[in-house]
Amino acid sequence: MDTNTFYNEYETVDRAKEDPAADAEYRWKTRKSLLIIIPCVLILAAVIITSIMLCNNNNNNKSSSKTPPSTGTSSAVALKAVCKETLYPDLCYSSISALNLKNTTDPEELFRISLRVAIDSIHSLSTTLAAKKDTTSANKALEVCQVVLDDALDTLNDSLSSTKLLSLPKIHDLKTWLSTTITDQDTCLDALAEFNATALIGDSMTKPTQYASNSLSIVSKILGVLAKFDVPVNRRLLGIGHTGGHEFPEWVSSGDRRLLQEANPKPDVTVAKDGTGDCTTIKEAVQRIPKKSNNRFVIYVKAGKYVENNLLDKPMWNVMIYGDGKDKTIVSGSLNFIDGTPTFYTATFTVNGKGFMAKDMAFKNTAGPEKHQAVAFRSSSDFSVFYRCKFEAFQDTLYAHSNRQFYRECDITGTVDFIFGNAAVVFQKCNIQPRQPMENQYVTITAQGRKDPIQETGISIQKCTISAFDELKVPVYLGRPWKNYSTTVIMQSNIGAFVKPVGWIEWVSGVEPPNTIMYAEYANTGPGAALDGRVKWAGYKVPFAAEEASKFSVENFIKGSTWLPATNVPFDSTL
Repeated sequence: MDTNTFYNEYETVDRAKEDPAADAEYRWKTRKSLLIIIPCVLILAAVIITSIMLCNNNNNNKSSSKTPPSTGTSSAVALKAVCKETLYPDLCYSSISALNLKNTTDPEELFRISLRVAIDSIHSLSTTLAAKKDTTSANKALEVCQVVLDDALDTLNDSLSSTKLLSLPKIHDLKTWLSTTITDQDTCLDALAEFNATALIGDSMTKPTQYASNSLSIVSKILGVLAKFDVPVNRRLLGIGHTGGHEFPEWVSSGDRRLLQEANPKPDVTVAKDGTGDCTTIKEAVQRIPKKSNNRFVIYVKAGKYVENNLLDKPMWNVMIYGDGKDKTIVSGSLNFIDGTPTFYTATFTVNGKGFMAKDMAFKNTAGPEKHQAVAFRSSSDFSVFYRCKFEAFQDTLYAHSNRQFYRECDITGTVDFIFGNAAVVFQKCNIQPRQPMENQYVTITAQGRKDPIQETGISIQKCTISAFDELKVPVYLGRPWKNYSTTVIMQSNIGAFVKPVGWIEWVSGVEPPNTIMYAEYANTGPGAALDGRVKWAGYKVPFAAEEASKFSVENFIKGSTWLPATNVPFDSTL
């Protein structure tokens, strides 16, 4: 994060039995909502379906004549209808039509072509940046670019492979993964900006990001609608009715579910500083993790302080690491920006592989406030869960970089933007603890980095306690909008009196954020929760209704009702 501005139940209720009148009112409200929502959604679907029907009719008419059939015109109509729903329709049309050699009118195939366009574009960009290494003082930033662009390519290729049989759960996955590819590209830009080296890339990132955005729009606004309403267009390819009947995602095996019911799972590797385990360092244990395994790999770390930096890279799937308690098992590091390390690389502990879990451990960065950006933990792990953990540092403590993440009963301590990133993340029943920064700073708890309006990302803080870690002598704010579509909601939490009455602050002092941000508070308590003096930004939503707040619950925001039960970590699915 930039420092410049600081230095210038589950219990089903039978309403009809408990209160017939309330049940009738509930059913009427539900019908009213459906009467409003369904027609709007079906209008969108109708645009696509009508175009495809016209295309098919044209093809049938042409095939019955003596003239050889030509699908060029009909495919153009279908492609324009699809691209019309994207943020960059002209670019969408020109890029897909260039590769649409079979002149297909199938929206799914057009989506696949859009993914190929994005893959080719990012690959070309990555090659160009690689050639610039060793020619500039910003090599460390270029290294970040190589890592995140490679991750983006992996994610896009995985997305392309996943389109063979689409279903609603898979469409949710695709929306998450495509959101992540946009975040990865933006992370490259952030790293270059830290080293004042954005000139190295110029505007060459623009088209790759727009291509990814177009793919995200297509899967969100078209394929998702067709699947949700069971529209009879390519019903077989959409996979309606073919989810397999599993309550959990495919990557959660039955063996995993049984294993995760145990309070202290049997470890595959035990780490102990005193030599009583299989390894004396966590790094040794990480080297034993199998690649792309669907089986849970469990690492137990005995009490002690482990001074080491660790990376669990993308092929390390379904890893669980647990300790003897967040005050007993501690992983500590001190990498920081002032000493020359890009923020992205300063994390004491980094996880990228899907399905990561951590329990009863602490992760710290001890660099101190004078070292500026110094991350304790960075996660890009999809379906990651953190339970009874501690994250402690000063500036940029917890980097929730991307994908779906859930934190329960964790302690998070810091000063400047100490919860930041662009994941779809829910913090539930956590202790969020601002601490005293340097004298010429103020405290901002969150900095959310959503860049694209279609991304399904944001920070949701629910049923947490926001209390002081130590004596605070500077202003404290709930957060500041990092990017144009920053999204942060704090709800049902207890907020301490030290939070300034305005609640939030601009990213650049005196410059009101764009009205495209989405910031809100709902049903909070405590002396710092009063809304009377809050900011008057167009993007700050007051009042915020329960229906809107529910969109940021575990069930709706990270679709946690399908995968979290398998982790054996408690969670509140709704408000």
